[in-house]
Amino acid sequence: MNDNPFPDSPVMPEMFDGGKTIQFQCRKGIDCWNVCCSNIDISLTPYDILRLKERLDISSTEFLDKYTLPYEMEMDSIAGVKLRPVAGGSACQFMTAEGCSVYSDRPTACRYYPVALLSMRKQDEYVDRDSYALVKEAHCLGHQEPRSLTIDQYREEQGLPEYDELARGWRQLILKKKSSGPSIGRPSKRSLQLFFMTCYDVDRFREFVASEGFKDIYDIPDDEQLKILSDDRSLMLFGFRFLRQVMFGEMSIAMREETVTARRDRLLEKQRRIEREAAERMARDEREMYGDQE
Repeated sequence: MNDNPFPDSPVMPEMFDGGKTIQFQCRKGIDCWNVCCSNIDISLTPYDILRLKERLDISSTEFLDKYTLPYEMEMDSIAGVKLRPVAGGSACQFMTAEGCSVYSDRPTACRYYPVALLSMRKQDEYVDRDSYALVKEAHCLGHQEPRSLTIDQYREEQGLPEYDELARGWRQLILKKKSSGPSIGRPSKRSLQLFFMTCYDVDRFREFVASEGFKDIYDIPDDEQLKILSDDRSLMLFGFRFLRQVMFGEMSIAMREETVTARRDRLLEKQRRIEREAAERMARDEREMYGDQE
């Protein structure tokens, strides 16, 4: 009997906590081996990208260019990143006959399968809550394997606690953006580019943080600056803090008062100039329309 009221969807709509017992095993030799890797739609977290670019010993910029595709999470919203399949096909570039060639650094979505992580936040709460759903696809025979364990045990087995913890700040940013909706307005092109670089291109973000322009604005202690610039994970987590401050005004990074004052004065002067030029343009248009009146 099919308990799913939505037969065309592979995701069972019922949500579970980590104590839910599931029956599943993926192993070499199972008849569906590599089928799921032959037709991919895998979104990447910032930590996924960090692990994979380190595994391949390339920069995040090169990894994004060669192995990923950007996509819009929502209309006119922030971007996500997906794995790019093989040229002219749908298979994962890391798939081999033996299985995944980057298995120990495989993405979060691959580790979770056939469990789906659902992060949600209630309007009156400040923290997100994790629930889980089960994915059952016709091709996957792993559900027929005689092995039972809880979702929490499966997560531990797949190394997910570390992955989830290091991606939590990114998920919170996305949840906060979705829950804010129109209240913070449509993101500018610059803010979208800043979000993409900070979350996904850690090596470019390092150059940004090390720049004199950044140092002129933000007052970061020398020991923290050294840790941020020398450790990818620390830099990634700092990036989440930076975006919360830039996007939502959650101040956790000290700013240099003299620079802030100077920037505010420049913005005020720019606004005055715009208003002055608009008034002059309006007066000129009126003269051209009505001519000089005696």
